[in-house]
Amino acid sequence: MKKPESAPIPDNVTEIILESISDGVFTVDHQWRIMSFNRAAEQITGISREEAIGRHCWEVFRSNMCEDACALKRTMQDGTSLTNTSTYIVNSEKKRIPITVSTSPLKSRTGEVLGGVETFRDHSLVEALRKRLDGRFQIGDIISRSEAVHEILAILPMVAESGSTVLLEGETGTGKELLARAIHGASPRKNKPFVAINCSALPDTLLESELFGYKAGAFTNAVKDKPGYFSVTDGGTILLDEIGDTSAAFQVKLLRVLEEHAFTPLGAVKKEKSDTRVIASTNMNLSDLVTTGKFRQDLFYRINVIRMHLPPLRERKEDIPLLINHFIEKMNMVRGKTIAGVDTETLQLLMCHDYPGNIRELENIIEHAFVLCNAGPIQAHHLPPGFARQDLPPKDQDTLTHTLNSTEAIAIMNALKRNRYNRLATARELGMHKSTLFRKIRRLGIILPEIDGRSNN
Repeated sequence: MKKPESAPIPDNVTEIILESISDGVFTVDHQWRIMSFNRAAEQITGISREEAIGRHCWEVFRSNMCEDACALKRTMQDGTSLTNTSTYIVNSEKKRIPITVSTSPLKSRTGEVLGGVETFRDHSLVEALRKRLDGRFQIGDIISRSEAVHEILAILPMVAESGSTVLLEGETGTGKELLARAIHGASPRKNKPFVAINCSALPDTLLESELFGYKAGAFTNAVKDKPGYFSVTDGGTILLDEIGDTSAAFQVKLLRVLEEHAFTPLGAVKKEKSDTRVIASTNMNLSDLVTTGKFRQDLFYRINVIRMHLPPLRERKEDIPLLINHFIEKMNMVRGKTIAGVDTETLQLLMCHDYPGNIRELENIIEHAFVLCNAGPIQAHHLPPGFARQDLPPKDQDTLTHTLNSTEAIAIMNALKRNRYNRLATARELGMHKSTLFRKIRRLGIILPEIDGRSNN
């Protein structure tokens, strides 16, 4: 029986392949002008081939890497290929598209370097799934798995809608201002100004002039009227941070504002109306201050309509992996880096720290590590001096188990993200059977998106 003849290979087979793949591909010459631009590149960027060819690549992609961390530039300078670098581009509709890029030198058959070639893959779907997953633990800039924090977030929409005065309690650095901003952002006042004033940083006279304003001639150098924050934020929200540090005299004036919804600027004789919502916050126990006579009881009852207490980070260590990932993603975006999380040893050190400075301290630690870490995961020697060398403090069995579980959970979550939530591929990467992975997911309480990645095999 005669074998069927195979179809002849077309001369433009390379072009056909490039036009068929889903990854965007483009090439540049030594002047960074685009020489070729495949169909997927057109679809991802929204820019036609005719429009792209001949232009500088940064004019087309407008990526955060273009200024000082261009992967293609490093490849053309060093002659080495780079793979799976995360970044984003801005498409023709001015929308930010998350991508991963791989780069190689573009060489002729004789080995002459003609320029560079870059392939890039659209990760919008993966990013959408990640945000959908993270959204279960995040409102605004507040990120938490803690049950105590979730109880706050559950009532936040009702608190925001109410317009009532709110008292936020918690140690310094626990995120009281973030919570105040979240309340404002979910309220009908969200399109009006939000202002945060640190009451402990200003003496009485200056605090009053900042909040209530003053009239010309009220004091030396007051040559013209100056409106206060209660005037300029009319219809918005004022956060009075560290209200427990205010004097008795100021507390009397603030009480009148809350009762009458009006204030008197310094040097004025006539009151002005104000529709500004007040949120107060403190790192003290105001009830104790009332008992000792250091805080007015009537003002306490006026601001204590709704009280929310943010627990310190040492009491919600399950939030540490989430916060680490959040800070790393934010700093990657700002600094154009591609830091890939933290390694297991570093995570264990961070989990065992007590954080007297709370979330603010953790953010500072990650920012310090960012300065020293250029690529890959953050390691123990990137942490602040003395931090990485400390011995892990002795822990009781329950706390140690909790720390190990959190470490395992973040490792599994990172592997799931790398494999687009494909459970089988994740199990293979982690070197375990898929049923073992499923048991761990259930035991560790990992919440997965409704759409899995089995179709990606």
